[in-house]
Amino acid sequence: MHPLDAADPLRGYRDRFVPGDGLVAYLDGNSLGRPLRASVERLERFAREEWGGRLIRGWDEGWLELPLALGDELGAHVLGAAPGQVAVADSTSVLIYKLARAAVDARPGRDEVLLDRGNFPSDRYLLEGIAAERGLTLRWLDPDPAGGVTPEAVADAVSERTALGLFSSVAYRSGFLADAPAITATLHDAGALAMWDLCHSAGVVPTSLDAWGVDLAVGCGYKYLNGGPGAPAFLYVRRELQGELRQPIHGWIGSRAPFEMGQGYEPADGIRSFLTGTPPIVAMQPLVDMLALLAEVGIDAVRAKSVALTEHAIRLVDGELPDARLASPRDPARRGGHVTIDHPRFAQLLPALWSAGIIPDFRRPDGLRLGCSPLSTSFAELEAGVAAIRDALAA
Repeated sequence: MHPLDAADPLRGYRDRFVPGDGLVAYLDGNSLGRPLRASVERLERFAREEWGGRLIRGWDEGWLELPLALGDELGAHVLGAAPGQVAVADSTSVLIYKLARAAVDARPGRDEVLLDRGNFPSDRYLLEGIAAERGLTLRWLDPDPAGGVTPEAVADAVSERTALGLFSSVAYRSGFLADAPAITATLHDAGALAMWDLCHSAGVVPTSLDAWGVDLAVGCGYKYLNGGPGAPAFLYVRRELQGELRQPIHGWIGSRAPFEMGQGYEPADGIRSFLTGTPPIVAMQPLVDMLALLAEVGIDAVRAKSVALTEHAIRLVDGELPDARLASPRDPARRGGHVTIDHPRFAQLLPALWSAGIIPDFRRPDGLRLGCSPLSTSFAELEAGVAAIRDALAA
Protein backbone atom coordinates (compact mmCIF):
# COMPACT_ATOMS: atom_id res chain seq x y z
CA MET A 1 0.00 0.00 0.00
CA HIS A 2 1.20 3.51 -0.78
CA PRO A 3 2.46 5.22 2.40
CA LEU A 4 0.05 8.13 1.98
CA ASP A 5 -2.84 5.70 1.60
CA ALA A 6 -1.71 3.79 4.67
CA ALA A 7 -1.82 7.03 6.66
CA ASP A 8 -5.17 8.13 5.21
CA PRO A 9 -7.94 7.94 7.85
CA LEU A 10 -10.57 7.84 5.08
CA ARG A 11 -9.03 5.01 3.04
CA GLY A 12 -11.67 2.50 4.13
CA TYR A 13 -14.44 4.44 2.44
CA ARG A 14 -13.12 3.61 -1.03
CA ASP A 15 -14.59 0.12 -0.68
CA ARG A 16 -18.07 1.62 -0.53
CA PHE A 17 -17.89 2.63 -4.19
CA VAL A 18 -18.57 0.42 -7.19
CA PRO A 19 -15.26 -0.73 -8.74
CA GLY A 20 -14.75 0.01 -12.43
CA ASP A 21 -13.68 -2.78 -14.79
CA GLY A 22 -10.34 -1.97 -16.37
CA LEU A 23 -10.05 1.25 -14.41
CA VAL A 24 -6.51 2.21 -13.41
CA ALA A 25 -7.00 5.83 -12.33
CA TYR A 26 -10.28 7.73 -12.25
CA LEU A 27 -9.40 11.41 -12.01
CA ASP A 28 -12.70 12.90 -13.16
CA GLY A 29 -14.77 12.86 -9.99
CA ASN A 30 -15.19 16.61 -10.32
CA SER A 31 -17.20 15.92 -13.47
CA LEU A 32 -19.05 12.70 -12.57
CA GLY A 33 -18.73 10.98 -9.21
CA ARG A 34 -18.52 7.21 -8.93
CA PRO A 35 -21.61 5.32 -7.69
CA LEU A 36 -21.89 3.98 -4.18
CA ARG A 37 -22.61 0.28 -3.76
CA ALA A 38 -25.44 1.32 -1.45
CA SER A 39 -27.00 3.33 -4.28
CA VAL A 40 -27.02 0.35 -6.63
CA GLU A 41 -28.85 -1.64 -3.95
CA ARG A 42 -31.16 1.28 -3.15
CA LEU A 43 -32.23 1.74 -6.78
CA GLU A 44 -33.05 -1.94 -7.16
CA ARG A 45 -34.92 -2.01 -3.85
CA PHE A 46 -36.80 1.19 -4.71
CA ALA A 47 -37.97 -0.19 -8.06
CA ARG A 48 -39.11 -3.44 -6.49
CA GLU A 49 -40.56 -2.32 -3.15
CA GLU A 50 -41.56 1.34 -3.37
CA TRP A 51 -42.30 1.92 -7.04
CA GLY A 52 -43.46 -1.65 -7.72
CA GLY A 53 -44.95 -2.32 -4.30
CA ARG A 54 -46.52 0.93 -3.23
CA LEU A 55 -47.18 2.43 -6.66
CA ILE A 56 -49.03 5.75 -6.52
CA ARG A 57 -49.42 5.46 -2.76
CA GLY A 58 -45.75 6.41 -2.53
CA TRP A 59 -46.60 10.07 -3.07
CA ASP A 60 -48.43 10.09 0.26
CA GLU A 61 -45.69 8.05 1.94
CA GLY A 62 -42.74 10.39 1.51
CA TRP A 63 -42.12 11.02 -2.18
CA LEU A 64 -43.81 14.40 -2.24
CA GLU A 65 -41.68 15.66 0.64
CA LEU A 66 -38.39 14.20 -0.62
CA PRO A 67 -37.18 17.38 -2.42
CA LEU A 68 -37.42 19.33 0.84
CA ALA A 69 -36.21 16.50 3.10
CA LEU A 70 -33.09 16.03 0.98
CA GLY A 71 -32.71 19.79 0.87
CA ASP A 72 -32.58 19.95 4.65
CA GLU A 73 -29.96 17.16 4.68
CA LEU A 74 -27.88 19.09 2.15
CA GLY A 75 -28.22 22.21 4.22
CA ALA A 76 -27.17 20.50 7.43
CA HIS A 77 -24.21 18.45 6.21
CA VAL A 78 -22.94 20.22 3.08
CA LEU A 79 -24.11 23.81 2.72
CA GLY A 80 -24.27 25.30 6.21
CA ALA A 81 -27.95 26.19 5.86
CA ALA A 82 -30.75 25.96 8.41
CA PRO A 83 -33.84 23.90 7.49
CA GLY A 84 -36.38 25.24 5.03
CA GLN A 85 -33.94 26.99 2.68
CA VAL A 86 -32.74 24.23 0.33
CA ALA A 87 -34.66 22.06 -2.12
CA VAL A 88 -33.66 19.42 -4.67
CA ALA A 89 -35.20 19.91 -8.11
CA ASP A 90 -34.68 20.33 -11.84
CA SER A 91 -31.27 20.84 -13.46
CA THR A 92 -28.63 23.40 -12.56
CA SER A 93 -29.48 25.44 -15.65
CA VAL A 94 -33.21 25.57 -14.89
CA LEU A 95 -32.52 26.59 -11.29
CA ILE A 96 -30.05 29.31 -12.29
CA TYR A 97 -32.70 30.72 -14.60
CA LYS A 98 -35.38 30.61 -11.92
CA LEU A 99 -33.31 32.32 -9.25
CA ALA A 100 -31.51 34.85 -11.44
CA ARG A 101 -34.76 35.96 -13.09
CA ALA A 102 -36.44 36.27 -9.70
CA ALA A 103 -33.46 38.23 -8.35
CA VAL A 104 -33.29 40.87 -11.07
CA ASP A 105 -37.06 41.33 -10.96
CA ALA A 106 -36.79 41.93 -7.21
CA ARG A 107 -34.40 44.86 -7.76
CA PRO A 108 -36.40 47.26 -9.95
CA GLY A 109 -34.48 50.32 -11.09
CA ARG A 110 -31.21 48.39 -11.19
CA ASP A 111 -30.19 47.36 -14.69
CA GLU A 112 -26.79 45.65 -14.41
CA VAL A 113 -25.68 42.10 -13.58
CA LEU A 114 -22.10 41.16 -12.69
CA LEU A 115 -20.55 37.95 -14.00
CA ASP A 116 -17.18 36.74 -15.24
CA ARG A 117 -15.97 35.40 -18.57
CA GLY A 118 -14.32 32.46 -16.83
CA ASN A 119 -17.59 31.08 -15.48
CA PHE A 120 -19.16 27.90 -16.80
CA PRO A 121 -20.89 28.46 -20.16
CA SER A 122 -24.42 27.74 -18.90
CA ASP A 123 -24.14 30.50 -16.28
CA ARG A 124 -23.03 32.99 -18.93
CA TYR A 125 -25.53 31.91 -21.57
CA LEU A 126 -28.44 31.98 -19.14
CA LEU A 127 -27.61 35.50 -17.97
CA GLU A 128 -27.22 36.63 -21.56
CA GLY A 129 -30.74 35.39 -22.21
CA ILE A 130 -32.16 36.99 -19.06
CA ALA A 131 -30.45 40.29 -19.93
CA ALA A 132 -32.07 40.21 -23.36
CA GLU A 133 -35.48 39.41 -21.82
CA ARG A 134 -35.35 42.11 -19.17
CA GLY A 135 -33.34 44.84 -20.93
CA LEU A 136 -30.35 44.51 -18.62
CA THR A 137 -26.64 45.22 -19.11
CA LEU A 138 -24.07 42.53 -18.36
CA ARG A 139 -20.99 43.83 -16.60
CA TRP A 140 -18.17 41.40 -17.38
CA LEU A 141 -15.19 40.66 -15.16
CA ASP A 142 -12.04 39.21 -16.75
CA PRO A 143 -10.14 37.22 -14.11
CA ASP A 144 -6.76 35.56 -14.55
CA PRO A 145 -7.45 32.22 -16.32
CA ALA A 146 -5.36 30.43 -13.69
CA GLY A 147 -7.24 32.22 -10.92
CA GLY A 148 -10.74 33.55 -10.50
CA VAL A 149 -12.94 36.37 -9.30
CA THR A 150 -11.59 38.40 -6.36
CA PRO A 151 -13.33 40.76 -3.93
CA GLU A 152 -11.24 43.63 -5.34
CA ALA A 153 -12.46 42.98 -8.88
CA VAL A 154 -16.07 42.87 -7.70
CA ALA A 155 -15.62 46.09 -5.71
CA ASP A 156 -14.32 47.84 -8.83
CA ALA A 157 -17.31 46.72 -10.92
CA VAL A 158 -20.30 46.90 -8.54
CA SER A 159 -22.42 50.05 -8.35
CA GLU A 160 -25.84 51.37 -7.42
CA ARG A 161 -27.01 49.97 -10.78
CA THR A 162 -26.08 46.37 -9.89
CA ALA A 163 -29.04 44.06 -9.30
CA LEU A 164 -27.21 40.74 -9.01
CA GLY A 165 -23.76 39.19 -9.01
CA LEU A 166 -23.46 35.54 -10.08
CA PHE A 167 -20.15 33.74 -9.58
CA SER A 168 -18.85 30.21 -9.03
CA SER A 169 -17.42 29.35 -5.64
CA VAL A 170 -14.88 27.09 -7.39
CA ALA A 171 -13.93 27.94 -10.97
CA TYR A 172 -14.70 25.00 -13.23
CA ARG A 173 -11.45 25.22 -15.17
CA SER A 174 -8.76 26.50 -12.80
CA GLY A 175 -10.20 25.20 -9.52
CA PHE A 176 -9.81 28.69 -7.97
CA LEU A 177 -11.72 28.96 -4.69
CA ALA A 178 -13.40 32.34 -4.44
CA ASP A 179 -13.66 34.37 -1.25
CA ALA A 180 -17.44 33.98 -1.14
CA PRO A 181 -18.02 35.78 2.18
CA ALA A 182 -16.06 38.87 1.12
CA ILE A 183 -17.60 39.02 -2.35
CA THR A 184 -21.09 38.57 -0.91
CA ALA A 185 -20.49 41.41 1.53
CA THR A 186 -19.21 43.64 -1.28
CA LEU A 187 -22.36 43.04 -3.32
CA HIS A 188 -24.57 43.67 -0.30
CA ASP A 189 -22.81 46.94 0.49
CA ALA A 190 -23.97 48.17 -2.92
CA GLY A 191 -27.52 46.88 -2.41
CA ALA A 192 -27.16 43.98 -4.87
CA LEU A 193 -28.05 40.33 -4.40
CA ALA A 194 -25.35 37.64 -4.27
CA MET A 195 -25.83 34.30 -6.06
CA TRP A 196 -23.33 31.44 -6.10
CA ASP A 197 -22.86 28.44 -8.37
CA LEU A 198 -21.72 25.62 -6.06
CA CYS A 199 -21.35 22.87 -8.67
CA HIS A 200 -17.61 22.37 -8.11
CA SER A 201 -17.63 22.90 -4.35
CA ALA A 202 -20.70 21.14 -2.91
CA GLY A 203 -19.54 18.02 -1.13
CA VAL A 204 -15.80 18.79 -1.21
CA VAL A 205 -15.36 22.32 0.22
CA PRO A 206 -16.94 23.39 3.53
CA THR A 207 -19.64 25.95 2.84
CA SER A 208 -21.54 28.21 5.25
CA LEU A 209 -24.28 29.89 3.23
CA ASP A 210 -26.19 31.21 6.24
CA ALA A 211 -23.12 32.56 8.01
CA TRP A 212 -21.82 34.17 4.82
CA GLY A 213 -25.13 35.96 4.22
CA VAL A 214 -25.53 34.44 0.75
CA ASP A 215 -28.85 35.24 -0.90
CA LEU A 216 -29.13 32.52 -3.53
CA ALA A 217 -27.19 29.43 -4.57
CA VAL A 218 -27.48 26.56 -7.02
CA GLY A 219 -25.47 23.36 -7.44
CA CYS A 220 -25.54 20.01 -9.18
CA GLY A 221 -25.87 16.53 -7.72
CA TYR A 222 -23.61 14.45 -9.96
CA LYS A 223 -20.08 15.61 -9.09
CA TYR A 224 -18.95 15.32 -5.47
CA LEU A 225 -22.49 14.40 -4.39
CA ASN A 226 -22.33 11.19 -6.50
CA GLY A 227 -25.95 11.36 -7.61
CA GLY A 228 -25.29 9.88 -11.06
CA PRO A 229 -25.37 11.35 -14.59
CA GLY A 230 -28.01 14.05 -14.84
CA ALA A 231 -28.83 13.85 -11.12
CA PRO A 232 -31.19 16.56 -9.88
CA ALA A 233 -29.70 19.88 -8.83
CA PHE A 234 -30.40 21.90 -5.69
CA LEU A 235 -31.24 25.50 -4.86
CA TYR A 236 -30.81 27.67 -1.79
CA VAL A 237 -32.90 30.75 -1.07
CA ARG A 238 -32.21 32.71 2.10
CA ARG A 239 -35.27 32.57 4.32
CA GLU A 240 -35.75 36.36 4.42
CA LEU A 241 -36.03 36.46 0.61
CA GLN A 242 -38.46 33.60 0.13
CA GLY A 243 -41.56 35.76 0.37
CA GLU A 244 -40.03 38.52 -1.76
CA LEU A 245 -38.78 36.56 -4.76
CA ARG A 246 -41.16 35.05 -7.29
CA GLN A 247 -39.64 32.49 -9.59
CA PRO A 248 -40.87 32.60 -13.20
CA ILE A 249 -41.58 28.93 -14.00
CA HIS A 250 -44.91 28.29 -12.32
CA GLY A 251 -46.00 24.68 -11.93
CA TRP A 252 -48.41 22.65 -9.91
CA ILE A 253 -45.96 21.35 -7.28
CA GLY A 254 -44.94 24.91 -6.39
CA SER A 255 -48.50 26.07 -5.91
CA ARG A 256 -50.16 26.57 -2.55
CA ALA A 257 -52.63 23.70 -3.00
CA PRO A 258 -51.35 21.45 -5.80
CA PHE A 259 -54.03 18.78 -5.52
CA GLU A 260 -56.89 21.25 -5.71
CA MET A 261 -55.75 22.05 -9.26
CA GLY A 262 -57.61 25.32 -9.12
CA GLN A 263 -57.67 28.22 -11.51
CA GLY A 264 -54.82 30.73 -11.23
CA TYR A 265 -51.36 30.22 -9.75
CA GLU A 266 -50.75 31.07 -6.12
CA PRO A 267 -47.27 30.16 -4.82
CA ALA A 268 -46.77 27.95 -1.81
CA ASP A 269 -45.13 29.37 1.28
CA GLY A 270 -41.41 29.03 1.78
CA ILE A 271 -38.90 27.12 -0.31
CA ARG A 272 -41.60 24.94 -1.92
CA SER A 273 -42.63 27.92 -4.05
CA PHE A 274 -39.38 27.50 -6.00
CA LEU A 275 -40.39 24.03 -7.20
CA THR A 276 -42.24 23.58 -10.47
CA GLY A 277 -43.13 20.11 -11.76
CA THR A 278 -43.32 16.56 -10.48
CA PRO A 279 -40.14 15.71 -8.53
CA PRO A 280 -37.74 13.16 -10.11
CA ILE A 281 -38.03 10.67 -7.27
CA VAL A 282 -36.05 7.82 -8.86
CA ALA A 283 -33.18 10.16 -9.74
CA MET A 284 -32.99 11.41 -6.16
CA GLN A 285 -32.30 7.99 -4.65
CA PRO A 286 -28.46 7.99 -4.95
CA LEU A 287 -28.29 11.38 -3.24
CA VAL A 288 -29.82 9.79 -0.13
CA ASP A 289 -26.81 7.51 0.26
CA MET A 290 -24.13 10.10 -0.46
CA LEU A 291 -25.63 12.62 1.94
CA ALA A 292 -25.70 9.93 4.62
CA LEU A 293 -22.03 9.18 3.92
CA LEU A 294 -21.05 12.84 4.11
CA ALA A 295 -22.91 13.14 7.41
CA GLU A 296 -20.95 10.13 8.68
CA VAL A 297 -17.52 11.36 7.55
CA GLY A 298 -17.94 15.11 8.01
CA ILE A 299 -17.19 17.76 5.41
CA ASP A 300 -14.08 18.98 7.25
CA ALA A 301 -12.48 15.54 7.00
CA VAL A 302 -13.39 15.41 3.31
CA ARG A 303 -11.76 18.79 2.78
CA ALA A 304 -8.58 17.73 4.60
CA LYS A 305 -8.23 14.69 2.31
CA SER A 306 -9.01 16.82 -0.73
CA VAL A 307 -6.24 19.28 0.12
CA ALA A 308 -3.80 16.42 0.67
CA LEU A 309 -4.68 14.93 -2.73
CA THR A 310 -4.36 18.19 -4.65
CA GLU A 311 -1.10 19.04 -2.85
CA HIS A 312 0.26 15.66 -3.89
CA ALA A 313 -1.00 16.19 -7.44
CA ILE A 314 0.95 19.45 -7.67
CA ARG A 315 4.10 17.77 -6.33
CA LEU A 316 3.73 15.05 -8.96
CA VAL A 317 3.15 17.55 -11.75
CA ASP A 318 6.23 19.54 -10.71
CA GLY A 319 8.37 16.41 -10.63
CA GLU A 320 6.96 14.31 -13.46
CA LEU A 321 5.50 16.80 -15.94
CA PRO A 322 7.97 19.69 -16.19
CA ASP A 323 6.68 20.67 -19.62
CA ALA A 324 3.11 21.08 -18.37
CA ARG A 325 1.93 24.37 -16.89
CA LEU A 326 0.03 24.44 -13.62
CA ALA A 327 -3.18 26.35 -14.29
CA SER A 328 -4.54 26.19 -10.73
CA PRO A 329 -3.61 28.11 -7.57
CA ARG A 330 -0.73 26.71 -5.53
CA ASP A 331 -2.22 28.07 -2.33
CA PRO A 332 -4.58 25.35 -1.00
CA ALA A 333 -6.70 28.02 0.69
CA ARG A 334 -7.58 29.33 -2.78
CA ARG A 335 -7.99 25.93 -4.47
CA GLY A 336 -11.01 23.65 -4.66
CA GLY A 337 -10.99 19.90 -5.27
CA HIS A 338 -9.24 19.67 -8.64
CA VAL A 339 -5.98 20.69 -10.28
CA THR A 340 -5.68 21.79 -13.91
CA ILE A 341 -2.53 21.45 -16.00
CA ASP A 342 -2.04 22.78 -19.52
CA HIS A 343 -0.05 21.31 -22.39
CA PRO A 344 -0.63 21.71 -26.15
CA ARG A 345 -0.61 17.92 -26.72
CA PHE A 346 -3.17 16.94 -24.10
CA ALA A 347 -6.11 16.90 -26.50
CA GLN A 348 -4.47 14.33 -28.78
CA LEU A 349 -3.36 12.15 -25.87
CA LEU A 350 -6.74 11.88 -24.16
CA PRO A 351 -8.27 9.01 -26.24
CA ALA A 352 -5.29 6.73 -25.61
CA LEU A 353 -5.31 7.55 -21.90
CA TRP A 354 -8.98 6.72 -21.62
CA SER A 355 -8.48 3.45 -23.51
CA ALA A 356 -5.78 2.49 -21.02
CA GLY A 357 -8.09 3.10 -18.04
CA ILE A 358 -6.58 6.49 -17.15
CA ILE A 359 -9.45 8.97 -17.00
CA PRO A 360 -8.69 12.63 -16.41
CA ASP A 361 -10.92 15.36 -17.81
CA PHE A 362 -10.07 17.72 -20.69
CA ARG A 363 -11.07 21.36 -20.97
CA ARG A 364 -10.21 23.38 -24.04
CA PRO A 365 -7.96 24.70 -25.27
CA ASP A 366 -5.28 22.50 -23.66
CA GLY A 367 -6.13 21.69 -20.04
CA LEU A 368 -6.33 18.36 -18.21
CA ARG A 369 -8.23 18.46 -14.93
CA LEU A 370 -7.10 16.04 -12.23
CA GLY A 371 -10.30 15.70 -10.26
CA CYS A 372 -9.71 13.83 -7.01
CA SER A 373 -12.82 12.72 -5.12
CA PRO A 374 -11.61 12.41 -1.51
CA LEU A 375 -13.75 9.42 -0.55
CA SER A 376 -13.09 7.35 -3.68
CA THR A 377 -9.63 8.41 -4.95
CA SER A 378 -6.41 6.93 -3.56
CA PHE A 379 -2.95 8.47 -3.62
CA ALA A 380 -1.67 5.43 -5.51
CA GLU A 381 -4.38 5.96 -8.14
CA LEU A 382 -3.36 9.59 -8.51
CA GLU A 383 0.29 8.62 -8.95
CA ALA A 384 -0.59 6.00 -11.57
CA GLY A 385 -2.58 8.60 -13.50
CA VAL A 386 0.19 11.20 -13.52
CA ALA A 387 2.78 8.55 -14.47
CA ALA A 388 0.64 7.50 -17.44
CA ILE A 389 0.33 11.12 -18.56
CA ARG A 390 4.11 11.47 -18.26
CA ASP A 391 4.72 8.35 -20.34
CA ALA A 392 2.21 9.45 -22.97
CA LEU A 393 3.94 12.81 -23.34
CA ALA A 394 7.33 11.13 -23.58
CA ALA A 395 6.08 8.81 -26.32
